[in-house]
Amino acid sequence: MTVPGLRPASALSKPTGPPKELPWGAGHDPEGGSETAPARRRKRPESTGAVPPEPEQDRDADPEAVARTIILRQLSAGPRTRHQLATKLKDREIPETAARAVLDRFEELRLINDAEFAELWVRSRAEHRHLGSSTLRRELREKGVADHLIETALEQLTAADEREAARYLVAKKLARVDRASLDRAEKDKHTRRLVAMLVRKGHSPGVAFGIVAEELNREDDSWE
Repeated sequence: MTVPGLRPASALSKPTGPPKELPWGAGHDPEGGSETAPARRRKRPESTGAVPPEPEQDRDADPEAVARTIILRQLSAGPRTRHQLATKLKDREIPETAARAVLDRFEELRLINDAEFAELWVRSRAEHRHLGSSTLRRELREKGVADHLIETALEQLTAADEREAARYLVAKKLARVDRASLDRAEKDKHTRRLVAMLVRKGHSPGVAFGIVAEELNREDDSWE
């Protein structure tokens, strides 16, 4: 029996036109998933080691709280000396009393440690940049490290260490030079340039002249 106003069941089971496209796309779960293909994951930005940008400072905020935030942001990018952090707080117009209190607290927690900073600085710069004690001393002074901490850190370097660092730099520069074919004028030219390079890197002139002379007169140019 057919009820007036209703289509037969057979008519309901047959599509009356092309299937409608789902607003979120075929095979996609509106809750955020996908049945046919995995969702693309967003790549996380790689850390560059730079200090994160600081938000606008609230004039009514507690100055010590603001100082803590600034210091933590600076330390998140790498170790800093107390002088470096104090300079940053001054630039941000943190009151001196609040800045001193926060810096003291960070030192108590050993989150600021100039002695450790100096030791790590000397070790890293001597090993990777082959710098001499003169340049290392100047760099640490520029960062506000106390002289007695600098001298303690420099005790890691022996005279033999500095000579080997200087020798490495000279040998690297002379790696492609045919030393046996150099005449007196050419040797003098190389000597001036190499000694100047070593002195800029913090090696003493006496050590520099000695190492350069040894390397220029070396018959076998292989060096380990």
